[in-house]
Amino acid sequence: MTVQTSEPAPAELVDAGARLAGAGLSPGSSGNLSIRSGDRVVITATGADMGALDAASLSVLDLDGNLLSGPRPSKEYPLHRAFYRRSPETRAIVHLHSPKATAYACTDPWSDVTALPPITPYFVMRVGRTPLVPYADPGDVGQADLIEAMPGRFRAALLQNHGLVAAGPDMIAAVDTAVELEEACGIMLAAGSRRLRPLDDETARRLAEAYSSPWPRT
Repeated sequence: MTVQTSEPAPAELVDAGARLAGAGLSPGSSGNLSIRSGDRVVITATGADMGALDAASLSVLDLDGNLLSGPRPSKEYPLHRAFYRRSPETRAIVHLHSPKATAYACTDPWSDVTALPPITPYFVMRVGRTPLVPYADPGDVGQADLIEAMPGRFRAALLQNHGLVAAGPDMIAAVDTAVELEEACGIMLAAGSRRLRPLDDETARRLAEAYSSPWPRT
């Protein structure tokens, strides 16, 4: 069955894959990307090299995960679907095994509601609350169901011992969120065991409200 997709989606995926791979955030054939267009999802195929994507290498699924055209999709599709179901405004998903986020996802979270504190204004403005999702094997549907059911707003999450996932209203926003989260994780790792001085609660709340960013009230 051949399904027509909007022309921008493949181009946006190819461009985003090249940007992320060029920045060293998608080692080997790790990570996956998707864009939702109506009731269709265009997603990278299983084992795809994100630095060498083309339109013919992308998979098209319906929202139930049925393959409509293209090669076998990434096994992480349930993760993408969970974020699409959480918010109708979400139109793009980035999932990476980027080095700093993956390393930080192997450590204890800052709190029960966010893995990172308000470490910089840009983290609060561009990412916001970032829960640490308990470990599950890649592609685990149960983990996706857990993410879908988690209370509260968030546009990004760390997957324990696995990597990051970031959502956005378009691919540019999702990539920017993923890049900012990677940088924030790097700052946390660089700080090490030294006493941390995050932004105070009032500042974090003010920034979150000004930029419509999800941030927990303490």
